Amino acid sequence: MARRLRPVGLDFVETAPLRLVFAREVAAPPEAVFRALAEDVPGWSEWFSAVTSARPTADGSGREVRLRGGTRFEETVLVAEAPKVYAYRVDVTNAPGARALVEEWRLTPAGTGTRVRWTFAADGTAFFRMALRLGRAGLGRAFRDAVTALDRRLASTHD
Repeated sequence: MARRLRPVGLDFVETAPLRLVFAREVAAPPEAVFRALAEDVPGWSEWFSAVTSARPTADGSGREVRLRGGTRFEETVLVAEAPKVYAYRVDVTNAPGARALVEEWRLTPAGTGTRVRWTFAADGTAFFRMALRLGRAGLGRAFRDAVTALDRRLASTHD
């Protein structure tokens, strides 16, 4: 059953009761990574294996995302500042126990490539927070695999 979450702002990335932060460097420049994140929303399913479909909504100010296993998100884009940061808030989800959720992708130049930092900021029931803490390694692996696949995808489009 889908539920509306608490509407939080970008500051939630720093103040959330649970923050999971992952980082990885890729060869692609920040501009290319930003375009893939913010402008090619349907392309997420090509490089992020947990995502089965993603589409922009509300003339690009929102997103609708479906994950493997049936989890669904209706999101609002909080910031799309090329080529530095892309962040969105989950407004509606069927994930049990979630109360508030913001994801931030921060991009910084790293040599000729990009350092990609993903912050998963969440609040929810004690069970929800515990499940996320226990799932940290899996989320980290999913992030690393996704960013690696994105980097390969971006390299193949520039060959």
